[in-house]
Amino acid sequence: MTDPPELEPSGHADTFCRDSLSPRELWPDLLYTGVPELAYPPRLNAAAELLASGMALCGERGERKAILSPRGDWTYAELGAAVDRIARVLTEDLGMVPGNRVLLRSPNTPLLAAAWLAVVKAGGVAVCTMPMLRRRELVYIADKAEIRLALTDAQLAPECEQAMRATAGGARVVRFQGGFQGGYQGGYQGTKGDRDPGSLEALMRDKPAGFPACDTAADDVAAILFTSGTTGKAKGTLHFHRDVLAVTDCFPRYVLKPVADDVFCGTPSLAFAYGLGGLLLFPLRFGAATLLLEQVAPPHLLQGIQEHRATICFTAPTAYRAMSGLAGGYDLASLRACVSAGETLPAATYEAFRQATGLRIIDGIGTTEMLHQFVSAAGDEIRPGSTGRAVPGYEAKVVDESGVEVPPGTIGRLAVRGPTGCRYLNDPERQRGYVQGGWNLTGDAYRMDADGYFWYQARTDDMIVSAGHNIAGPEVEGVLLEHPKVQECGVVGVPDDERGHVVKAFVVLAPGAAASEETVRELQEFVKAQIAPYKYPRRVEFVASLPRTETGKLQRFRLRQGATPPSGE
Repeated sequence: MTDPPELEPSGHADTFCRDSLSPRELWPDLLYTGVPELAYPPRLNAAAELLASGMALCGERGERKAILSPRGDWTYAELGAAVDRIARVLTEDLGMVPGNRVLLRSPNTPLLAAAWLAVVKAGGVAVCTMPMLRRRELVYIADKAEIRLALTDAQLAPECEQAMRATAGGARVVRFQGGFQGGYQGGYQGTKGDRDPGSLEALMRDKPAGFPACDTAADDVAAILFTSGTTGKAKGTLHFHRDVLAVTDCFPRYVLKPVADDVFCGTPSLAFAYGLGGLLLFPLRFGAATLLLEQVAPPHLLQGIQEHRATICFTAPTAYRAMSGLAGGYDLASLRACVSAGETLPAATYEAFRQATGLRIIDGIGTTEMLHQFVSAAGDEIRPGSTGRAVPGYEAKVVDESGVEVPPGTIGRLAVRGPTGCRYLNDPERQRGYVQGGWNLTGDAYRMDADGYFWYQARTDDMIVSAGHNIAGPEVEGVLLEHPKVQECGVVGVPDDERGHVVKAFVVLAPGAAASEETVRELQEFVKAQIAPYKYPRRVEFVASLPRTETGKLQRFRLRQGATPPSGE
C-alpha cells in the first residue's frame, strides 16, 4: 500500500510547507502496512501523541522521570506542563500560527526538548539547528525555511541574533537559560532567566498548563531537518507528523526493544535526525527517560552513564573507539544496549568495545531524508562488519545505475522505501536524484549477502563522513577560497584510523604566500571561524595545481588517489 492519492486537509494556516513540497510524482512510495502500528488516523499531532504515550506508561500523576540533566531532572508531568506553557507563549505572545517555522538553537537541554515538542504541539514546524553552526549557515537555513521566529539558549544567542538580523525577512529572537529545577508543577521556583522580561522563562512564568493540541493532519509537516549536500548547500528535508511516529514504531519497537525503565543517553544533537529519535522521540514513545548532556566528549558520556545508570547509548563509531580505552575507569554495568550510526562501524571497533564492556554494538544506517534507521540488527542477529538487515516496516535492496536489483554479493546503490521517505524543501532537482522509481537512493554503495545482510562499501558521491558528521567538500572549498592566501583548492575525504575519514584540503597558494605550517594553521582557524568547526581540514597539502577536466571541472577522484598533476600540466 502506498500513500493515499490526496493529502488530508491541512491544519496549517501558513501553507509554506505544503506549497514547498515537490510534485507528488517525485515522491517515494510510502508503505504503511509493514507493521501494524503504522495505521495512524488521518488527524494526528505527533507531539501530543508522544506525550500521551509517555504519560500512559508512567501513571496518572506522571511522576516517572522523563528527562535527566545537569540542569535538573523533569518528570513526565513537568515536561508536559512546560510544553503547554511554551505553546501558549508561542501562540499568545509571539504570534506563531500553525504552519510557521520556528528555529531552535541550543545544546541538548530539557528546555530545548520542551520547545521542540511545544512548537509541534501548537502546529508549528520545528527547525532545530546544531550549536556548532556559524552565522552564514544559520542565515542560509533561516532564509530557506523563511524563519520569522527563533528560540535560542542564551549562551548561543549573540551569533543567532546576528544571523536572524541578516536574514531576508528578519526574525525575532527569544532567549532562554534553560535552568529550571523542577519548577513546572505546583511551585515554580524560577531561574535567572525569568529576570529578563523578554526571556522565554519570563513569558512562561504566569502561563497555565493545559494547552489543546493543534488539529494537524497526519501528513502536515512537523519538522524540517537540514543536511549538507554534495554542492555544499544545506538540503531541507520535510517530515510529517506521521513520520515522527513511524520512526518510533519501527527500529526501536522491533530492533532495539526499549522498556519504560530504560534511560537513554548519547552524544548526537537533537538537531540531528539520529539524536532527535534516539534521545527524544524513542524515550517518550516508550515511557522511558532520557539523559541530555551538553558536554558529550567520551569521558563526559561515560561519567553520565555511571551517575545516571543509563541503559541505552546512542553515539558514533569514533566515540565507541575512544570509550573502549576508557571504559575500565567507569561503572558501566547499567548499560544493556549501544547503538551506532553516522558512519560505518568497523569490525575492529565492534570487537574492541565488546571486549571492554561485554556489549555488542547495534549498528545501523539512517539518513536525514528518511528520518531514522532503516537497516539494522541486534542481539544474536548481529554480524560484525555488517550494517544489518531491513528494519521491519522498511524494504531495502541493492540496485545498479539503471535501478535494477543486482544479485547478492554485487556492489551497487542502496535503495530503500517504507513509511518515511525523502521530500526536499523546494528542490525538485535534488528530489529527482534522491528518489527514483519510488525508491530512496541514499548515496551509499553496498552489497547484500544471500541472507539479506547489507555490507557498506563507500559513499557514491563526494560527501565526506568523518566521525559521524556529513561534510560537503565543496562547502569547505568555498570558505577556503575566501582567504587571501588561497588561489585554488580542492577538498576530499581521506582514510583515518580514528575518525573513519578526515577532511583534506589541496591548496594552490596565491602568489607571495608561503607554504608553511603557520599558513596551514591560519587556514584551519579561518575555516573554523566561518563554519562548524568539525568541517575544518585536518590535513592540508600545498600543490602547484589541481587536476581538472578539459572543461575545468575539478577531478576529486584524483585528489583522493593522491594524484595531482605536475606544475604546468
